[in-house]
Amino acid sequence: MAASLLRRGAAAAGRRWCPVDVLRRLVSSEAAPERAASRAPPEMPPFDHQPRPYAGMGGAEIFEKRKDLLGPSLFHYYQKPLNIVEGKMQYLYDEHGKRYLDCFGGIVTVSCGHCHPDIVNAVVEQTKLLQHTTTIYLHHAIVEFAEALTSKMPGNLKVKYCHSACGHNTHYCILCHSASCFGVPQVVYFVNSGTEANELAMLMARLYSGNLSMIALRNAYHGGSAGTIGLTGLQTWKYPIPQGEIHHVMNPDPYRGTFGSDAAAYAKEVQEHITYGSSGRVAGFIAETFQGVGGAVELAPGYLKLAYDIVRKAGGVCIADEVQSGFGRTGSHYWGFQTQDVIPDIVTMAKGIGNGLPLGAVVTTPEIASVLSQKIQFNTFGGNPVCSAGGLAVLKVLDKEKRQAHCADVGAHLVERLKSLQEKHEIIGDVRGRGLMLGVELVTDRNEKTPAKAETAELFEKLKDLGVLVGKGGLHGNVFRIKPPMCFSKEDADFLVDAMDYAMSGL
Repeated sequence: MAASLLRRGAAAAGRRWCPVDVLRRLVSSEAAPERAASRAPPEMPPFDHQPRPYAGMGGAEIFEKRKDLLGPSLFHYYQKPLNIVEGKMQYLYDEHGKRYLDCFGGIVTVSCGHCHPDIVNAVVEQTKLLQHTTTIYLHHAIVEFAEALTSKMPGNLKVKYCHSACGHNTHYCILCHSASCFGVPQVVYFVNSGTEANELAMLMARLYSGNLSMIALRNAYHGGSAGTIGLTGLQTWKYPIPQGEIHHVMNPDPYRGTFGSDAAAYAKEVQEHITYGSSGRVAGFIAETFQGVGGAVELAPGYLKLAYDIVRKAGGVCIADEVQSGFGRTGSHYWGFQTQDVIPDIVTMAKGIGNGLPLGAVVTTPEIASVLSQKIQFNTFGGNPVCSAGGLAVLKVLDKEKRQAHCADVGAHLVERLKSLQEKHEIIGDVRGRGLMLGVELVTDRNEKTPAKAETAELFEKLKDLGVLVGKGGLHGNVFRIKPPMCFSKEDADFLVDAMDYAMSGL
């Protein structure tokens, strides 16, 4: 009987049966809560900022008014929602002045840091002069921002350089003050969110190709509007409405996918879907390189190059959704799609582009963009002066502070620490991602990869109590999404991992 129990314990642990090893683990697991309770919780790194005293409405009252006044579809984190009243760089403060390490960046939106002084100054100074016009008039901010943004694009989407290699290509360069800059600028459409950007990209793809069928990935998230709900491949976000000629192919997920990391097998399924599930001609293919809401899933290496080739042969255009993975967050590259060595036809972006401003963009070639000139395409707030000034400031900060290199350095350190934590705690099934776009998937059984739903929820609350705010993702909500502001330090990374260790030891 005892031997049988030991064998079952070893099987549950996913390792070869060893009585001594299993007994050691059983004793260790029983003692874990006692050990966690006996040791002091980790301390947050020091930070030189004193939040202002808060005298506004309390969290409990806000929560009740929110339930009465705002849409019932809104959801909140934590059993007792936090009333966040102030932010500074990688930290947030609640109504009582308690400091939290923000490891989620306002859902991967705060790129440079909360209330970064350079961005605040750019927004304030522009607001003092002019808050709003539209593109029916001229304003320098939108073209300055468009110039800077297109200079970051590779391949066919990259602008030509002027004689002084400043990276701009108008007839008068705003940086080198040269009248020798020339060439055809790439086309940018400014919108207000990632959802709007993906809607516009899908419209472009259908008009340019002359086809209707769009292909997206299962487990993807591309927005919550009537159109982008169709592109989204997670049932938790989809309403029962017509989705209109949108097909979802297998997700090239190295951890949970049917074919593991075999990019060719997943690409073959794309071809078969086009052959058997469409007319043989498609409008376009859209994918995140790192699936955000789906749980920080990095696509199988080499997949996009194969899929892009198949889609283009079927008459479609290829769209890269960079709403979460752009602007150097991955560390290794400025754009997520560069990690797959591809050049998209259309790139959509938002979130980190504005560090919290309501801003999004679509970048494409003049040829594709020309299809929108058949009718009027207009966005009242797209590229307004304040958002354009803020967006340009974001690009300058990311360059000045070398945030891409910083993400690579800190991210490598954090992944190493998380991998070590995985060896210690069986509940960690997978550590994935790169730079400061990481995911930690929690499971109750490593062999079966059973989602640890209840345990994730418990750890989520414990981390909050320790002063750590992480995101959740995946269909079952069992993935910690670690995507902090890009000023996140190695000391912050160590505190995060130490807090996770402390919380997991108490399970």
